[in-house]
Amino acid sequence: MRCAAKTLYICYFGLREPLVQTQVLPYLRQLVAGGIEVTLLTFEPGKLPQGEVDKWRSKLAQQDLRWLSLRYHKKPSLPATLYDIAAGVRLAVRLVREEGIAVVHARSHVPAAMAALTKKLSACRMVFDIRGFFPEEYVDAGVWPAGGLLYRLTKRAERTLLASSDACIVLTNRAREIVRSSPWVSAHVPIEVIPCCVDLQRFAEVNGCREVMRKQLGVQGRRVIVYVGAMGGWYLSEQMADFLAVAHRLNPSTFALIVSQSSSSEVVGRLATRGLGQGDFLVVTVAPEQVPRYLAAADLAFCFIKPSYSKVSSSPTKIAEYLAAGLPVICNSGIGDVDDVLSRDRVGVLLRDFTAEAYAAAINDVETLRQEPGFAERCRATARARFDLCAVGGPRYRSVYQALVAAGAAG
Repeated sequence: MRCAAKTLYICYFGLREPLVQTQVLPYLRQLVAGGIEVTLLTFEPGKLPQGEVDKWRSKLAQQDLRWLSLRYHKKPSLPATLYDIAAGVRLAVRLVREEGIAVVHARSHVPAAMAALTKKLSACRMVFDIRGFFPEEYVDAGVWPAGGLLYRLTKRAERTLLASSDACIVLTNRAREIVRSSPWVSAHVPIEVIPCCVDLQRFAEVNGCREVMRKQLGVQGRRVIVYVGAMGGWYLSEQMADFLAVAHRLNPSTFALIVSQSSSSEVVGRLATRGLGQGDFLVVTVAPEQVPRYLAAADLAFCFIKPSYSKVSSSPTKIAEYLAAGLPVICNSGIGDVDDVLSRDRVGVLLRDFTAEAYAAAINDVETLRQEPGFAERCRATARARFDLCAVGGPRYRSVYQALVAAGAAG
């Protein structure tokens, strides 16, 4: 169903960020496909060369996306962010008033502050795209003390943002339950669950390249365990290195393939100290569009994330990518809706503890799963049902706008 509306999508990242390329622009193209006129506002960490700006503007214009940008200011932290919010509001209000933009779509909390102020100063509706429980994330990461001043102030601001929202988007069913129970969210405000989705066509295009990639990597006849994404921070690098060491002891033919933007020296050092030789692993950085080719060479995939309250709202894109590639997944319990996906669809194994015994049991269990007839297709079927950009993400995003337009017409 097409929906005639104009939206301003505010993202507090630069256009070149991999996250913007893989988790913002694909969704915006889905909105355009639904008849929505989209203006994207990003905050760039440095001045882009004019030639690059013109190139991006032209490329996005061919996809019916208009791109505007403001400068991102980093230091001093709070004043810089407040300055960016003021600049964003100034531009957003002008666009709403002069161009008739009906919806301001905020990706996470800082853009939501811009959207809420814009709504106060002009006639627009606000979509709060909640990418995570921001105050709890800072506490769980040890950046802020629990109950400290910054946490309390941010929670107070969050309540205001929720109360200002005309629609909310969350990544998981568990997050929706928490947001819906908030007294600050009106009962009539729609809350849509839209997990981090992937374009399954990218994975279909590399069907049949498994042996080519395995030959290219020199891993013919080996069991390849893959990890895609950042190391460190929320991602438990030490535990992941321990897991790979156990996998290698169980089966010396095991090859670890790490596709990451993180420092390769740190990853190499962790694996080397655990007895893996240079021929037992590869740490490589590739463009996002190349990830499906590397996943095609693997036999199983894994992901360990620090379990905490804030992670109930997390939807790791790598899980969707693994399943789209037909790979079984080993992941620790307590991360978003991963428990439900892996156990209900039987496409992977939940790790209950970070011990050598638990790692060995998980590997054995996933090897048993892999032997079931049609297992790889079962993984792909889960990806289609739960994480397909065109069949799940796009329609759900458009449904939010349809509800807002209908509410506006009724009101």
